[in-house]
Amino acid sequence: MNKLEEVLATSKLNELIHKKEEDEKNCKIILMILAIIGAVAAVAGIAYAVYCFLTPDYLEDFEEDFEDDFDDDFFNEEDQV
Repeated sequence: MNKLEEVLATSKLNELIHKKEEDEKNCKIILMILAIIGAVAAVAGIAYAVYCFLTPDYLEDFEEDFEDDFDDDFFNEEDQV
């Protein structure tokens, strides 16, 4: 009986070890997938930042021109009165 119990205990121990190895494999796979997603997100963020930095802002130029015209008209009306 003692030998039989030892064999059963050994087989249970082997099952636990193999189950732990499978869990570690699954964790490594998930970690690799998350690392790839993170790398792609980082590259996309850098590309967007470079795009925003390098594109000219045409609206800013338009607003400046409009403000200059308004100021000139306002001061000209006061001088005429």
